[in-house]
Amino acid sequence: MIKKQTITLIALLLSSIHLYSQNDESVEFFIDSTSVMIGEKIDYYIKIKSDTLVDIKFSEKPFFLPFEILENYPLDTIKNESDYLFVKKYSLIHFDSGKYWIPNQNFFLNGSLKILDSILINVKNVSVDTLKQALFDIKPIEQVKKNYFDTIKWILIVILIGLFITGLIYFLFFKTKTDSNSLDIEPPFERAIKELKELESFELKKDQDYKEYYSSLTGIVRRYLEEDAKVSALESTSDQLLLKLEALKTQGVLDLKTQTLNNLKNVLKTADLVKFAKSIPEKNLLYRDRSFAEDLVIETNEVLPELSEEELREQEEYKLLLIKKRRKKIIYRGVLFFIISIAFSFFLAVSIYGFHPVTDTILGNPTIKLKNAEWVTSQYGIPPVKLVTPDVLKRVKRSDDQIQSFSFGNYEKPFYVDLIFKNKKSENNNENDQSSDKKSEADQSEKEIQELIQLILDEFNLRGASNIFSKNEEVKTFSGIPAIKFFGTLDYPVDDQGEKGRFNYSSYVFDFKSKSIILTILYEKDDRYALEIENRIINNLELIKEL
Repeated sequence: MIKKQTITLIALLLSSIHLYSQNDESVEFFIDSTSVMIGEKIDYYIKIKSDTLVDIKFSEKPFFLPFEILENYPLDTIKNESDYLFVKKYSLIHFDSGKYWIPNQNFFLNGSLKILDSILINVKNVSVDTLKQALFDIKPIEQVKKNYFDTIKWILIVILIGLFITGLIYFLFFKTKTDSNSLDIEPPFERAIKELKELESFELKKDQDYKEYYSSLTGIVRRYLEEDAKVSALESTSDQLLLKLEALKTQGVLDLKTQTLNNLKNVLKTADLVKFAKSIPEKNLLYRDRSFAEDLVIETNEVLPELSEEELREQEEYKLLLIKKRRKKIIYRGVLFFIISIAFSFFLAVSIYGFHPVTDTILGNPTIKLKNAEWVTSQYGIPPVKLVTPDVLKRVKRSDDQIQSFSFGNYEKPFYVDLIFKNKKSENNNENDQSSDKKSEADQSEKEIQELIQLILDEFNLRGASNIFSKNEEVKTFSGIPAIKFFGTLDYPVDDQGEKGRFNYSSYVFDFKSKSIILTILYEKDDRYALEIENRIINNLELIKEL
């Protein structure tokens, strides 16, 4: 009897423990909506509530066919005051209309298998009623503005390359040849003899040639005496030069023959007559005077005292100095030529295309790059919105599951585009709300518009915007879809130091029965190209109206 009582007691104890564990753990599963549009996201939730921590294991490869898994979220654990809440979430999607079952889902809770019932989902097609949807004329042919960005760039490049090659050819083949002799500094005596020899082939075809001949002849002699004999001959008259040479002869510094000095006197006299009196001497006299000049140079070189080591050193240093000066001169000419080439190219481009397009192209203005980029056409969200933009809008994760967002750029960039799809409450809930609040359909719509505008303002405030000025108006897109345009200006930080700039913004609100769409464009207030970019985006916007 005692044994039977013991067994009964143990059975009762085990039964109470099983019941307690069941009561301690509750499982709930649900979806956010049983009726969705094609391509619309479905969120599937599994919630487990327990007094203590439990061991939960989900399949690594969950089965939701025919639905596709957009995202498999990790298990979320929430600690409350008296219990724990475990939340598992899956985001699903389907692209065919019809009624489909989400299959049974299995998981292990403290080692026990839990099986969840299937759920029926109605996937609806997007309704398009061509009878109710207004028809519009075919869009007129638009004159596409020529893209000057690449044209300007290549014109400038071609001009600069052409000028550079021209300058290089000049300096390498012409200027270098003429200056090469001067860079190889010849001694005054050798240079004077060489130049006198070249006068032998000088052609005399007109009266002016005689003057040029004697100017060259006397110039060679004077320059030689200046450089080698240290006689200030270049700025002296003929008489003054002769007096200086005679004085040096008397002093024994330059022991020239008397006949040589007389010959020089005759040469200088003839030269003065030709240059100032326009006298035309006989040709044999020209050859004689050239010979006298050559004899003077040779004799002067012979009677010159030998240079000391210090004088030779100074002379060498002087030659090197001349070489450096001439090289600097060539470099200066090259730099000057390059600057002139750039300036010429710039003014040529400005005269053709205008100042701002050229300067913005050269300086790499970011918005002119966007304006002249190869724009892309893409569709986003449900109902589909077709946008033509400088680049593809990227999906942005949001903390609110009811909001789907796509954007291009950011607030720190010179141009920002944000496209938001916001789900509304189900029609049944809306009807209940309307009946309880006793509001008209117009009042409800106005309330929803104000909520969307507040959402836009919250976005601005969240990002640090201030001094927001706004106004709104009703507009229509090029295709005739009505919208509320909410626009104005605001201050936004442009650097880490808190410096703020003034920006323009435009938000276009499209209100549908089950969803609202907001397109926001933000750019610097003084940007020269941003308004043109905005107009292009808005004028090419197309969407399928939900009916």
